Amino acid sequence: MSGAIKKYKEEAQKITQTEKDKLIVEYAPLIKFVAQKIAARLPSNIELDDLISSGVIGLMDAIDKYDPTRDNKFKTYAEFRIRGAILDELRAQDWVPRSVRDKSKMLDRTMVDLEVELGRSPKDEEVAERLQISVGELHELINEVRPVSVVSIDEAPTFSSVDKKSILNILDGCKFNNPQSHLDVKFLKDVITSAIEDLPERQRLVLSLYYYEDLNLKEIGRVLRVTESRVSQLHAQAIVRLRAKLNHAFQARDLEAS
Repeated sequence: MSGAIKKYKEEAQKITQTEKDKLIVEYAPLIKFVAQKIAARLPSNIELDDLISSGVIGLMDAIDKYDPTRDNKFKTYAEFRIRGAILDELRAQDWVPRSVRDKSKMLDRTMVDLEVELGRSPKDEEVAERLQISVGELHELINEVRPVSVVSIDEAPTFSSVDKKSILNILDGCKFNNPQSHLDVKFLKDVITSAIEDLPERQRLVLSLYYYEDLNLKEIGRVLRVTESRVSQLHAQAIVRLRAKLNHAFQARDLEAS
């Protein structure tokens, strides 16, 4: 924990602007890191500087609201708040056209329907055949709906209130004390683990290098010996498949509970 944060919390005094400025400078690389990760999935007309500015607001909010008695590190909490502030700003701008959102929902429904029918994740060729388009056109569609992957959890109609709370708490790095919360988190983790295992090998590798090894798209391209645009396409395909898997899992659980 930063010295300024520790002092502020221990003495229960309002943090000064000077201390806040120091923390913003200290965590500026984290703001840029989060902003760049989000920007990689957005249209080129979205300015990185605008995302960073929103991230600064998120960091300031984290400084004001951080509670050291909770079982999570300040960096984890700050990253969650920074990401949340950036996504809030994007949603406020409503930068994803309705037509793109409609195409994303259509693609998700198609993949869920095929998964139910086939009992496994559908191949690109099977999805393309169901949509009556070529595989190349499917890849273009996936790239077009890629930005929708940053949609708010609150906008996912198939998530129950418990599901939303579980996801948010996982992102917040919190631990749970009641058995029901542990079951909800285990369900979510099991679904995600299974969904990732079902992905094609290259898509799994891209997710691992991007989210766990913190490589950017250009660096991943060097590892896989493909272009940066190809890495972006593989990432988009993986996200679309994971989103469809999650929707299918939550729909199935809701049906069982009803």
